[in-house]
Amino acid sequence: MNNIEPKLIVALDVDSITEAKRLLNKLSKYVKIFKIGPYLFTRYGPKIIKLVHSYKSEVFLDLKLHDIPNTVANAVRQMVKLKVSILTLHTSGGIEMMKEAYKAKEDEAKKRNIRKPIILGITVLSSFNKRDLLRINIQDNIENQVVCLSRLAKKCHLDGVVASAKEAPAIKKDIGQNFIIASAGIRPKGKHKDDQKRVMTPKRAIKYGADYIIMGRPIIKSKRPDRVAYDIIKEISNYE
Repeated sequence: MNNIEPKLIVALDVDSITEAKRLLNKLSKYVKIFKIGPYLFTRYGPKIIKLVHSYKSEVFLDLKLHDIPNTVANAVRQMVKLKVSILTLHTSGGIEMMKEAYKAKEDEAKKRNIRKPIILGITVLSSFNKRDLLRINIQDNIENQVVCLSRLAKKCHLDGVVASAKEAPAIKKDIGQNFIIASAGIRPKGKHKDDQKRVMTPKRAIKYGADYIIMGRPIIKSKRPDRVAYDIIKEISNYE
């Protein structure tokens, strides 16, 4: 297996640090970024971040912050101290919240002379469809809503957004190629959607404009997660 530049982020959506270690042992040779969500972080805290770093891998801390500006800014400062590479917040938290998060990232990284993390704004979750938007009284279609929230993220100096690859072409057209898109809801061809509604295959997602694809269950539930991850990395690195 050759070294291939990865665009794959694997979600460590597991129940224990023991299971996380097992996956890191199998995957860290090929995967360079691992996503830690609320479950593992609330159970193990910074310990799980240190574990991923011990495998010379980067951490995507996906806590989807959404609170008043001061609270989010303070949380971002703590994440910078933990040397995470990517963090997330909800764009629906508003302009002031996102601006304060950006300032906190810049100030804390400069203060500690460490690399600034990427901040990605959550747009519309890939488990949502039009009906779900209507239930929360959002009348616009999904693509327009995602593009609107992406514009706000860009205005507030966020590095990019988390969005379904289905909306990636519209985002890139509206905002430009240098705006990062990380796409969830990625499933290999023929695999079950689970609770995802706006899904796409890895190859197609990259072709549509996703800069990173985020995958959990199709890899970590596999009998050979290393083989599945490698095959996906190879596929998206040669999509043309």
